[in-house]
Amino acid sequence: MADAGHLISKRIGQAIYKYKLIEPNDKILVAVSGGKDSMTLLHDLKRRQKSFPVKYEFVAVHIQTDFCSCCKKSDLENKFKEWEVPYEIIDVPVLKRLKPGRKMSCYWCSTQRRMELIKYAAKSGCNKIALGHHLDDIIETLFMNMCYKGEMATMLPKLYYDKYDHVVIRPLALVSEKLIIKFAEKAGITRLICKCPYGTQSKRLNVREAITMLAKQDDSIRLNLLKAMSNVNLKYLVSDDQHDYNI
Repeated sequence: MADAGHLISKRIGQAIYKYKLIEPNDKILVAVSGGKDSMTLLHDLKRRQKSFPVKYEFVAVHIQTDFCSCCKKSDLENKFKEWEVPYEIIDVPVLKRLKPGRKMSCYWCSTQRRMELIKYAAKSGCNKIALGHHLDDIIETLFMNMCYKGEMATMLPKLYYDKYDHVVIRPLALVSEKLIIKFAEKAGITRLICKCPYGTQSKRLNVREAITMLAKQDDSIRLNLLKAMSNVNLKYLVSDDQHDYNI
């Protein structure tokens, strides 16, 4: 069996071609938290740049918040320098921006960080923002929306903003977290993993456990769940006017 790094590279390549994630003369902002997912993505985009038929540029951008210091700035900078990637570290006072009476939440933090990424992309001429969400993230989000919002929606491998000129891409869309963990351990980047003190979401953990149980005997179930999102048979789905809410 091929090693994790080779499989990850292959599946990132498949995602790039399938969803047209990288196009000629793209300048990509790679959002790097310091976690295994974004670091794996950064590593691949750096390695791929040498032989990829389409020319592109990229810059790694790390958002340093005022509440999470587990990802040491010096360690992350050393890794950027070791890999010879251009980078920028931006300090964002996420907690300080909270209005009186408001509590810290994942939604608030992600909104603040995403806006800073968009601002930097505009300032630096980046037309795309690459995020480190992987296959499991996409499937979990689908299940969460179905279970808790009654909506079939998830993260897209390629998302066009309505209000901004930038495009969000997720090159890890076909890569399982299990593969990323194997690669991170071998590449020695697990020590950089950032564990947010606000990042424990019981709903997502519950969904993750359910998917793990489903895919326990057959790991291809994860890819089949992703495939099902673009293979919708409307003939056998209930429409709004067919609902009987008295049942």
